[in-house]
Amino acid sequence: MDHFLDNTYGKFEFSASETPALRIAPGTGERIGFETSDEVYRQLHEHGDMDKLTVGINPVTGPVYVEGAEPGDALAVTIHDIQLIDRGWSVSLPGSGALQDLMGAEVFARRIPIDHQGAHVTDGHTFPTRPMIGCIGTAPAEGTNSTIMPTYGQGGNMDLTECRPGAVVYLPVMTPGAYLSIGDIHAIMAEGESSFVAIEAQGTAVVSVDLVKSMPLRAPRIELEDEWVFVGLGEPVQESIKRGYEDMFRFLTIDHGWSAGDAYAVMSAVAHSRLGGPTGSSDPDPLHPMTPIGAVTTHRLPKSVL
Repeated sequence: MDHFLDNTYGKFEFSASETPALRIAPGTGERIGFETSDEVYRQLHEHGDMDKLTVGINPVTGPVYVEGAEPGDALAVTIHDIQLIDRGWSVSLPGSGALQDLMGAEVFARRIPIDHQGAHVTDGHTFPTRPMIGCIGTAPAEGTNSTIMPTYGQGGNMDLTECRPGAVVYLPVMTPGAYLSIGDIHAIMAEGESSFVAIEAQGTAVVSVDLVKSMPLRAPRIELEDEWVFVGLGEPVQESIKRGYEDMFRFLTIDHGWSAGDAYAVMSAVAHSRLGGPTGSSDPDPLHPMTPIGAVTTHRLPKSVL
C-alpha cells in the first residue's frame, strides 16, 4: 500500500472540523490502509462491564481529505483488501440488538480465534471469514455525524455485507475535501446483524479513491461485480424501501435514458430488496440510545439488464 493510517487516528465522529490525517489526489490509484481498533471489545471481554470502558465504541480512522472534492460530487472508494488479525469478538451489549430480551442485562463477550481455517465461533463451528467494512462515510456539511447510529446520507455505520473487497462504494460529498473515514471491520456478519454486533475484528482496509464530479447522491450506492446496490434510508421501513427504489428508478431513467415503463417493468421482475444493517436511519430515541429508529434497506439491480 502507498499510505498507512494506523488506528491512533481513530475518531468517534465524522466531521470536517477534524484535522486530516492524510491529503490525497483522487484517481491516482494510490492505495490507503485504514487500520481499525478492537480495543473496546477486548476490554468488554476482560471486564464484562460497560462502566469500566476507557475507550469509546466504533472509532473510525481518518479523515482523508480528497483534493478537488466539492459538494455535489461523489467519492468512488474501491475496496481492494481487508486484512484481519488473529482474533475477533462476539459481544452482546445490554439493551441492544434483536436478542436483547433473551440475552439479558449482562455483557456477553467471547474471543473468536481467526486463522487460515476461518473464524472459530464455537468449539464446533468454524466459518470461512467474509471480511467487510461496517462503517464508512464522509463528513456532513455542518456539525458531526455519529459513528454508531443512525446511518446517514453520507454513509456511516451502515453494516452492509456488500462493503467487501471488490466493491466500489459511492459516497456523497457534502463539504470540500469530503473527509473520508473508515472503521468497524467485521470478520463475518450475517445479513441484518441480529445482535447489533457482528464478529468484530481489528484489521486494515486497503482502498483507493476516485472522484466523480457532479454526481449528487442522497444515499450511498455500491457497485459489485454483477450488481448495483442502492441504499434506502427512511422511517418507517416502508419509506426506506420507497427511497431506495426511487434512486434505482432514477438511475435507469435519468442516468441510462430508459423509459419509465421499461424501468418499472424490469424492476418489478428482477430488483430485489433486503434488510440492511440495524443502525436505523433517524436519530435514536434519547431515552433508549441503542434503539434504532427507521431502517436501512438495500435494493439490488443486476448489471446484466443494462
